[in-house]
Amino acid sequence: MARSITQLQRANPDMTKRSPNKPDVKRHSASAASSKPVLSKALHSRNAHKQGYDFDALIIAVPELAAFVRPNPYGNASIDFADPHAVKCLNTALLLSEYNIRGWDIPNGYLCPPVPGRVDYLHYIADLLAVNGKVIKGASIHCLDIGTGANGIYPLLGIQSYGWQFVASDIDPVSIDNVDQIAQQNPQISTYLQLRLQQQPEHIFKGIISADERFDVSLCNPPFHSSLAEASAGTLRKVTNLAKSQQKKHGQQSSQLAVSQVKPTLNFGGQKAELWCDGGEQKFLANMIKQSRDYASQVLWFTSLVSKSENLKPCYQLLKQVNAVEVKTIEMTQGNKATRILAWSFLTPALRQQWSTLRR
Repeated sequence: MARSITQLQRANPDMTKRSPNKPDVKRHSASAASSKPVLSKALHSRNAHKQGYDFDALIIAVPELAAFVRPNPYGNASIDFADPHAVKCLNTALLLSEYNIRGWDIPNGYLCPPVPGRVDYLHYIADLLAVNGKVIKGASIHCLDIGTGANGIYPLLGIQSYGWQFVASDIDPVSIDNVDQIAQQNPQISTYLQLRLQQQPEHIFKGIISADERFDVSLCNPPFHSSLAEASAGTLRKVTNLAKSQQKKHGQQSSQLAVSQVKPTLNFGGQKAELWCDGGEQKFLANMIKQSRDYASQVLWFTSLVSKSENLKPCYQLLKQVNAVEVKTIEMTQGNKATRILAWSFLTPALRQQWSTLRR
């Protein structure tokens, strides 16, 4: 269900630093949730990619990447981010070099996620789950990834970065099978990962969370668009802008610019469940919030990325209606892109503290 584009944003080297345990969070009750959160300025301080990419090390990890690397106008190594083959190769190298994930691959036509932005979500989740300012690593943390996609990026990164346990779900059997193939090549991952096929697409948690299960957090990157036509138009716009940017930076036309104008839906992958659903992001979030109420005592924190800031207000209103006890909006900035994590809990502070104590 991911809806990411393959562009990997390079972090600003002049970023301001902040404490790794103090993300930019706006806390509020569900009734007073419309206040504008404060934007952070860069990738999370624990993000290994905040200073950009070490292409020398990446090429050593995956020599095939060398064919895509070229200097930018500043003389620094880079790739054509409008070229999906280059981005996929970069991802393979990043996951192997930085996270020791072997054999990562995705089927043709599926989404290739931006690794720095995806791992940022996990770093902020680690801050959310921290106890007395201490980030918790290890298998005591149980996570649920809703719509893991064929790339399985959240459980792969979460297991390798923090040692957490994951259950990952998706409505697409091809996605589940592909993540399973990746996991089988990485025993340290397969030990901590369970994959579950959601056979009832109208349900988000039902059929995935069993009666005796508890999760510290759920994660989701919901479908962005409301129709195939909208998704295709968005893909064309993004790939064209990327190609033009690369052309301007490198002084030559990106090989993908002309292709994007002829075959816009082929440049950046994405199946229906990854890119769009009826009603788009807003309706998906509304369904998730309503259905989360039935699992109020089984999940400590429900979370989701929210790409469109205008979707926050209706979410806040709905969270008030379902009696969420606490709602947080965690703003993130990756390059020129701003997004945010919406987090909510039905448990009181006392119950959340008890949960943390029993977790030990």
